[in-house]
Amino acid sequence: MLSRRHIRVKVMQVLYAFNGSESDDFSKDQKFLLYSIDNMYNLYLLLISLMIEVQKRAESHLEKTTKKHLATAEEKNPNRKFINNEVLIMLRDNEQLQAKFDAHNIKNWDLDSEYVDIIYKEILVSDIYKEYLKTTTTNFNEDRNFIVEVFKEIIAPNDKLYEYLEDKHLTWLDDLPTVNTSILKLLRKVKKDSNAFHFLPKLYKDIEDKEFAIKLFRKTLLNQNTFTKEIENKTTNWDSDRIANIDLMLLKMGICEIQNFPSIPTKVTINEYLEISKEYSTPKSRIFINGILDKLVKEYQIEGKLNKVGRGLM
Repeated sequence: MLSRRHIRVKVMQVLYAFNGSESDDFSKDQKFLLYSIDNMYNLYLLLISLMIEVQKRAESHLEKTTKKHLATAEEKNPNRKFINNEVLIMLRDNEQLQAKFDAHNIKNWDLDSEYVDIIYKEILVSDIYKEYLKTTTTNFNEDRNFIVEVFKEIIAPNDKLYEYLEDKHLTWLDDLPTVNTSILKLLRKVKKDSNAFHFLPKLYKDIEDKEFAIKLFRKTLLNQNTFTKEIENKTTNWDSDRIANIDLMLLKMGICEIQNFPSIPTKVTINEYLEISKEYSTPKSRIFINGILDKLVKEYQIEGKLNKVGRGLM
């Protein structure tokens, strides 16, 4: 679920917040880094649980409607297609998923049920829902496609839900695009015979990704002064006050990665930090960062300092 680029963003955020000098005592900051990354999984579980709660809300509403004293014929015999949606039932009845909710204390919707109502009401008035309920019969593929559209068009872009998540955890706003994309991929790939662990993806692709996060954080932090001097040598015509702090941090991380990760191609490193700068820094940052890193790579090559292994890694 977690990409290397998002790991870089997480490291950047913690380093930027740290904003200190070199130190061997960074245990608290590393702990916060790992907490920030781990908390991304809580966001994933929270959004999955929201879909389950919406299904429960729909079922509760239908039960109350059918018991009305003066219920209409339609209310007495409603279309149960939504509450019987096979994907929603699969999520609701997943014991392993429920165990994860309990382990991560995902109980937000017990207290903040108004957001369940907001999503439910938006579904009811949507064209997606009206089209889905034109028939009373369904199959797994139709149920899956409906839930994909509901998540993509109603849940993921919901402004009120966005504000709620921002209020709960500020770092979730950066995590939201990645988590939403992961959920959509899982929904699109789910099959009728998918096992219970389909909706329990790993946060890290492998242990190397977690090690990458820790090493990038530590190496950048421990060598800030050295990296700063390298940047200064390449920006003699620049007033230091004119260089955005975020650009300096991205440059330090880029230099750290070029020097300390032999298996990552320099082009990949440079492109990754250019893409991050487009989202988190100024319009001109991309050109500035590219120029500095390109000069340093060429210098390392001439001096024989570029320690890369494997073909095409230069």
